[in-house]
Amino acid sequence: MTLQKGDKAPDFELPSTKTETFKLSENLNGKGILLAFYPFDWSPVCTNELGYFNANYKEFKAVDISLAAISVDSPFSHSAWSDSQKLKFPLLSDFNKEVVAAYGVLLPEFHGLKNFAKRSVFLVDSEGIIQYVWVADNPGVEPEYTELLDAAAEL
Repeated sequence: MTLQKGDKAPDFELPSTKTETFKLSENLNGKGILLAFYPFDWSPVCTNELGYFNANYKEFKAVDISLAAISVDSPFSHSAWSDSQKLKFPLLSDFNKEVVAAYGVLLPEFHGLKNFAKRSVFLVDSEGIIQYVWVADNPGVEPEYTELLDAAAEL
């Protein structure tokens, strides 16, 4: 079951493109965080979505929200894709699919592809409580970005 607003965000530690590892609890530091789960590196919709977050990075930082994006791709793919897109935030590799399962956003099958992250967004406050959730069963659907930025500003 997908986690909901008001739930405690499960802590996790994953390989990251920006540091050796990323642990959620160590990255709250009195700030909120936007966790963007996405299906795959290099795909057109994911490129558009993470491109939005990259282009609006300063707006999120201005309201004390950091960003991290998570998919089941390998750290090697993440590193190459992050470099090619010049991303300002870390990509986290959930290669073993433990975090996508913990957050309830594992997509079991879509057009023959199996077991990858649903496109989803969780805004977590500085206490580790989920304050906003958006999840799409269709990986081709993107979040409502204006609504998301507004929710981040309210956090």
